[in-house]
Amino acid sequence: MLRSIARGQGPAVLVPLTAALLLSGCATFGKKKGETPYIARDVESLYTQAKQELDQGHYKLAGGLFDEVERQHPYSEWARRAEVMGAYTYYRQRDYNKAIEGAQRFLSIHPGNREAPYAFYLIALCYYEQIADVDRDQKITQESLDALTEVIRRFPQSEYAADAKLKLDLVNDHLAGKEMEIGRYYERSGQWLAAQIRFQVVIDKYQTTSHTPEALYRLTETDLALGIPDQAKKYAAVLGANYPGSEWYEKAYDLLGKKEPQLVKT
Repeated sequence: MLRSIARGQGPAVLVPLTAALLLSGCATFGKKKGETPYIARDVESLYTQAKQELDQGHYKLAGGLFDEVERQHPYSEWARRAEVMGAYTYYRQRDYNKAIEGAQRFLSIHPGNREAPYAFYLIALCYYEQIADVDRDQKITQESLDALTEVIRRFPQSEYAADAKLKLDLVNDHLAGKEMEIGRYYERSGQWLAAQIRFQVVIDKYQTTSHTPEALYRLTETDLALGIPDQAKKYAAVLGANYPGSEWYEKAYDLLGKKEPQLVKT
């Protein structure tokens, strides 16, 4: 599905890179404990060797070889490809900070290069794969959201944008989950208005996530606690109209029946 950069196109991330560049003049490159000694090489065979090491899963060695392409042939088209591939090798090693730095450096130097869409996508992937559990700080989740959104905004017709849209669903679900967690904490503490603010954020910003039915129920619950039964009924009605068979609607209906039975009858 994703194209191979070895042929001058975007490198695949979601599947292993298997399409090796078939060029002549490939010689054995010296290796010692993962180090890459300096040996003057023509650019094509050097890049080919780096690609072969990458395909075999030797990411650290491949990264060193891609660095050599840049160092020995800094003004070639191969060097620009090697910059992106070097960032990719860090991604495969889960060294996300270096992968992001490498991709950003490439974009700062070559913003209009044909590999720019992939570089933006690689940055988004690095943030996406670091998303924390919902009970932890969501800074990385927000950065993932921003980076994925940037891919979609800049390259809406690309294959990278299509994948970014799918990943946004999980990112938004995480962020909504964090708002719900904080809102429930405030609710347990009797801070009804503070809780409502968090639940309302879910309704306003993350209404397509799995947390929306509970958010509507919690708004019903907090309105009753604040003595605003008419507003509580409105939230319960929205819940019933959109999620009629959900447990949260049943709970809201029961809650209204206990707290304000006349509202259920009207």
